[in-house]
Amino acid sequence: MVGLLTVLMAASGHAVEVTRFPALAPEQGILRVHAATDLAAMEPLIRDFQVISPHVSIEYVEYQTVDLYAQAQADCRAKRGSMDVVLSSSVDQLVKLVNDGCARAIRSPSAARLPAWTRWRNEIFGFTFEPAVIVYNPDLVPPEDVRHTRAELIDLLRAKPERYSGRIGAYDIEQSGIGYLFAIYDSRGTTVYGRLLEALARTRVATACCTADLLSALSAGRLAIGYNLLGSYAVGAVRRGAQLRIVVPRDFTVVLSRAAFVPAHAGNPIEASGFVEYLLSPRGQLKAQEASFFFSFDGPLPEEVDGPSTLTSSTLLRPIEISPELLAVQDRAKRERFLREWRRSMQVEAGVR
Repeated sequence: MVGLLTVLMAASGHAVEVTRFPALAPEQGILRVHAATDLAAMEPLIRDFQVISPHVSIEYVEYQTVDLYAQAQADCRAKRGSMDVVLSSSVDQLVKLVNDGCARAIRSPSAARLPAWTRWRNEIFGFTFEPAVIVYNPDLVPPEDVRHTRAELIDLLRAKPERYSGRIGAYDIEQSGIGYLFAIYDSRGTTVYGRLLEALARTRVATACCTADLLSALSAGRLAIGYNLLGSYAVGAVRRGAQLRIVVPRDFTVVLSRAAFVPAHAGNPIEASGFVEYLLSPRGQLKAQEASFFFSFDGPLPEEVDGPSTLTSSTLLRPIEISPELLAVQDRAKRERFLREWRRSMQVEAGVR
């Protein structure tokens, strides 16, 4: 049995849920995974890990990205060992924690199989390959309105403002760590970024903190187009029955590698290192592709996705490199300036309706 208990209070003051996965054999240890990743995506990986490590019980604690960062930072400063693995899509926050000495180095034989940009200092490791995509509700967006580049999307919103007014959704990058990352790399990757924000603002873009909220609004017909959403969650929604169309942008594709590290003061560093190694191993990568995150480093795109044959074959791939470069993304003054300009340009609506 797996039980849900809302028993922890994060450093931010928000309650967080703990899901316990009992060991498959007599318990010999507990692995505490603290993560900003949907449990539905991680559960197949957790259960498969327990097949090869049946004596390990796992406690999975789920946060929003900003709450996880605050908790991990507080634990690091207090030298508490309450976390064994920290896992998040907001890799800039994890790089900041690693740079501050909050992680321990681990040996991973499987890490070398993956692209060099997915790891740093043998302390932080990316284990997924997730593009930012455009999602359409086909009941509200006719085939002739489906666009494949940012410039094309701008032209559509300018040509049909009445049709799409209030029907475009995007991340609230003040609340969403992944939304903020995608926006930063968008702004670096295209000369039309300012025009794109203007077009979104003119159509009264609705914003939300989370991919699930945006996909729900798209599936329900409250939104017609979702911009820059996490591709893995979009594919997952389609496989669960959502009638949506997913497009990988043809001008360039921002790709995230969700990352994990073992805290410096982890209470169970041996099992924690084993779990990270599993995520990077061929077995873990295959399970992630089949059941959780759906995209692979060098394989074909999921059949639900409209895009190139593979992402890695494209010269327009823009990976978010796990490196000290991400420290600049976390610089407080630069972040505030970027958010201020985003707010001014977007004139965002107060949440998805």
